[in-house]
Amino acid sequence: MSLDSLAASPAAGASGPGESLIRITGLVKRFPLRRPWAEALRHPFRTKHVDVLRGVSLEIKRGEFFGLLGPNGAGKTTLFKVLATLVLPESGSVSVAGRDTLAEPRAVRQLLTPVIADERSLYWRLSGRQNLDLFAALYGVSPDERQRTAGRLLEAVGLKHAETRMVGTYSSGMKQRLLIARALLSRPKVLLLDEPTRSLDPVSARDFRSFLREEIVGRQGCTVLLATHDADEAFELCDRLAVLDRGTVVAQGTVAELAGMAGENRYRLVVASEQTQEALLLVAAAGLGPFSEGKSSESGWSFLEGPVPGGPRACAQLVQRLVAADVRIAELARVPLSLAGLIERLVEARAA
Repeated sequence: MSLDSLAASPAAGASGPGESLIRITGLVKRFPLRRPWAEALRHPFRTKHVDVLRGVSLEIKRGEFFGLLGPNGAGKTTLFKVLATLVLPESGSVSVAGRDTLAEPRAVRQLLTPVIADERSLYWRLSGRQNLDLFAALYGVSPDERQRTAGRLLEAVGLKHAETRMVGTYSSGMKQRLLIARALLSRPKVLLLDEPTRSLDPVSARDFRSFLREEIVGRQGCTVLLATHDADEAFELCDRLAVLDRGTVVAQGTVAELAGMAGENRYRLVVASEQTQEALLLVAAAGLGPFSEGKSSESGWSFLEGPVPGGPRACAQLVQRLVAADVRIAELARVPLSLAGLIERLVEARAA
């Protein structure tokens, strides 16, 4: 069921379709370092700080699925806490639909809702329906509207069949869906999702991602910010991405743009071992490379790995050249880029 009817009344200051909804400018946040007792006693007034966010600037459009990608400690969660008005920055500015998080925190909290993985605030001895009724009452929803809204949300997140079951019997994926339903009770314009599939099994994670893309963003038109350290998840879901490393935005753009910046054009070619040198010469003659050589796990085969600018078209031309020379090919596939590799290449590209 669509959730369009749940977002019928736009919040004051909301942007039009495609317009900027969230603006983050020069955001800086630092935390004091914990010191050993001996040092604290010797120098009680001396403090050391670590910068968690270092001049972060981002702009997210209305209705966009925006990803924050980075390793643990990159600053993703801290950025979410600043957006949710839970943490005050040292400097910089953040606005949501024209509302400044420092000047109008209450208005900002009415526009966005954070959803944290492994959230413990659900009441496990209550049913899914009772949980929604309870939180709807806390949000100030009238009893009549509460009944209608809870039913629509449970159906939308695929939990209508389990609404009378105790939440303690829910699977991890079901609890995550219930958290989304609870977040939507307040009709937010923005959802902040901090590693929402971290505790889910692969099948539940896949289903949950489809639900987010098709229902929450596609049908409801909610703006979603996803913090993750899973590159595959971010590439599958997000319209645009920002890569954070040690509190700094290393790069931002679409998946294709980031892949281009990171040199995400490496391919692995598996050929017969006795034809490796011939294949290397043909690759070089095609203007590609340099390619590295290695032994395949299959006896009698070797792999060549290197850049193939031009994507599928260039790959097709390379295969034609090799087949014409009677080189036996077992496989040609793109080499997946790990998160560590992506960040490393983007940092290197930025420094160049």
